[in-house]
This record gives sequence, structure tokens and C-alpha cells, in this order.
Amino acid sequence: MIRYLDEYRDPRLIEAIADRIRASAPTHPINLMEVCGGHTLTIFKYGLKHFLPSSINLISGPGCPVCVTDNSYIDYAVALSARPELIIASFGDMLRVPGSTGSLQSAKADGADVRICYSPLEALVIAEMHPERQVVFLGIGFETTAPLVASAILRAAERDLTNFSVLSAHKVMPPAMQAIIQAGEIALHGFICPGHVTAITGPEIYEFIARDYHLPCVVTGFEPLDLLEAILRLVEQIRAGIAKVENQYRRAVKPGGNAQAQAIMREVFEPAPATWRGLGTIPQSGLRIRDKYRDFCAETKFPLTLEPAVDQPGCICGDVMRGLKTPPECPLFRTICQPEHPCGACMVSAEGTCATYFKYHQSIP
Repeated sequence: MIRYLDEYRDPRLIEAIADRIRASAPTHPINLMEVCGGHTLTIFKYGLKHFLPSSINLISGPGCPVCVTDNSYIDYAVALSARPELIIASFGDMLRVPGSTGSLQSAKADGADVRICYSPLEALVIAEMHPERQVVFLGIGFETTAPLVASAILRAAERDLTNFSVLSAHKVMPPAMQAIIQAGEIALHGFICPGHVTAITGPEIYEFIARDYHLPCVVTGFEPLDLLEAILRLVEQIRAGIAKVENQYRRAVKPGGNAQAQAIMREVFEPAPATWRGLGTIPQSGLRIRDKYRDFCAETKFPLTLEPAVDQPGCICGDVMRGLKTPPECPLFRTICQPEHPCGACMVSAEGTCATYFKYHQSIP
């Protein structure tokens, strides 16, 4: 039994798993999609593709919460930041995401009060310290961060903080995976499922993918051995002609997930349509603040009518999110689009596919 972190990076164990993958892999091409930016980062950081036979193609999907956040949301946040009575609080990566006409970082440089928080609870502290100002927290992310933001809203309600609200762009992963399957733009043979999300939800949320679309799913962790074992399990399912949900990440993911976190999410949020970068509007893929807590909904408190959002000309971030193209195929990649000056959201976050390619990938495949 593996007990220590360095064992998940043991070259001998990695080679042993890689040998089993090469022995089990079919000769025909198979496409496996990872829908977690953390998985993409591990794959490139440790050069895992070099251990795989040429028949296995790993495709990066919509797994970065910053990357999938649509420009219309960025535009809304930038417009709010122009109001002098507002303080915008956000996770750091969001400040650098370019919208239609600018970013929160550029708005901050122009004098807007935009502050970086490492937790939504920090935004509550800011609201308590500035009762004369309105504080808007930018709530983004999947099922992993949604419970934290929901708990902040509950705490704000308990403390009667009338100057705190959330601009929610929270999303849930399964509907996006279904949308990619139904679009039929790429032939997928299996999913590498996100460990952090599934620690909250439980692996059962992917059962419909195996049942209805006959696509194997394996939930896995973030170390090299985790990813390779997940790939081995997918290859073995494909070779056997079966499709089921397996949980490789048993040390963190349990059946049923985290019931307490789920209850907090259900209390504060309800399913709603959401717009994803590159995927458009997907039914039931977003989390909207319930009417019960509408006093903490920034869209309700500060309604805005904006011009339709536009993307950076030439940016193919949407195609990258759908797995249709890789970053080196973008005419902006490494030329004018770099981590210091991102043209698209995929170059912003450390888990963004373009940022990962930029750091670890040198040539067009």
C-alpha cells in the first residue's frame, strides 16, 4: 500500500504501470479526455505522454474554472468595479482574465477597488471592516469551491451583513461532459474524471455517462502514478468492451461524496443554465443563488445591461476548451499571447491548458 507522496512519483512504479498500459492498449487510436486542469498540469509536468503508446491520445477538456468563465461575466465584473461605492473581491487569477474591453487588473490600475482574496471568508471580513461600502465577491469554480462560497453567504446572513453579495458563475461538471459527448465533434473513448470535484459530489455523478453513452470513467488523483493508473483502468475497460465508473482516488473520494458540503450547496444554490466559454449555454450546468438568499445576489442588487461580449480576435480558447485544437495551433500562442500578457483565459491560470503548454510544451504535435 502506498503511504507517502514520493511513492506516487517512484520511477519504478511509473514504468511498471506504463508497461501494463503498453501491453493492454489496443492498436487503434483511443481518445481519453481529462476534465481537470490539475490533471493537464500533471500530465505535462511529468511528461506522462512519453510513457504512453502512440495509440493513446490525451485530450484536455473544460477543466479550468477560470478558463470556462465566459467573457460576459468578466464584462459584468469590470462594469461593477467602475462604481465607486463597490469593492470587488476575487480569487487572484480572475483579475488577469481579459474581457471584451479590459480586465479587472486593468480596472484596478485605473483606480477601481479590486482586492485579491484567498477565501470568500476574507471578503466577509472586508465587508465588516467597511460597512459604508458594498463588497461583491466573484464566485467562480466547480463543485469544489461552491460549498465555500455558499458557506460565506450563510455566514453573511447570520451576521446580517447587508453590504456583502456574490456574483455567481459557479458551474457543475457533468452537464458539460454530456454537452461535449452530444456535440459529437470528437470521438471520445473515456473520461479521466476530476478528483477534487468528485470528493464533494461522489463518483455516482458520472454513472449516466457510462450507462447512457457507454464511455468508461475513472476518477483519479493528481500524482503521476494516479494518472497512469487511471489510464490503465480506462484502457482495460475499453479492451474488454465495458463501461463503468471506477474510483482510483479512494484516499480522497468516497461513495456519496461529502454530504455536508452538498447540503450547504443545496441550501444556497439551485441549478440553472450557465454560459461556458467555447461551449455556449448548457442547461442545468450552473449554480444560481436561491431567492431565499437573493439579498446576497450581486446581479439582483446591481442589475446591469451590457453590450454583447466579444472575444479576442484570433483566440481559439473556445476550441481548446472543447478539445478540438491544442494551444500551439493558435496564431496568438507564444507570439502575443503569453502568461505575462494573456489574450485568452486559457493562458491565465496555472491550470489553463495554454499556460501549461507554454510552460512545458515546445512544439506543435
